[in-house]
Amino acid sequence: MLNVNLIYSEKVQAESLGEEFNPTFTTKLPLLVTNEQLGYEEDESFISDPDTPFPSDTQILIVDDEPDIRDLVTFILQDYGVGVTAVSSAQEALQALSESIPDVLISDIGMPKTDGYMLMREVRKRSPQEGGHVPAIALTAYAGEINQQQALEAGFQLHIPKPIDPDELVEAIVGLMNQAVAK
Repeated sequence: MLNVNLIYSEKVQAESLGEEFNPTFTTKLPLLVTNEQLGYEEDESFISDPDTPFPSDTQILIVDDEPDIRDLVTFILQDYGVGVTAVSSAQEALQALSESIPDVLISDIGMPKTDGYMLMREVRKRSPQEGGHVPAIALTAYAGEINQQQALEAGFQLHIPKPIDPDELVEAIVGLMNQAVAK
């Protein structure tokens, strides 16, 4: 089990200059991480640093046309010491895969030109040496059961709905990496 405690600031603030102006809301997020049970099992031999569930050389490829989502996922993973390559299109993702194969690919589904389903079909056509077997997560606002089935049929191993739950994302990535190591 990974142990983490979150210490929160208790500041929530709202301000408005009047009815004709937009209000401003301020919320403080976790300030410090210490020890608390996160509630998922890990293979301790898989972890190189006891403070992170990832090996020190973990590389993740993120594909999303929305800069805010790319930045959020990058921030979450880099906080764990993960190396992240973040791109905004399927074409950029295929180019990045040609340069190096990540441990996990995380892709949005609803992207212009080439969507995540088409991207994953192209990835799965590649040989293992070209990244054709890279574990993949569909990270998408399309959260229905039909969408999940389409993602799995396209070649994703997991389907995670937006908005992103950081703990769920980390747990999913670790699970996929553990499955890959077990093979």
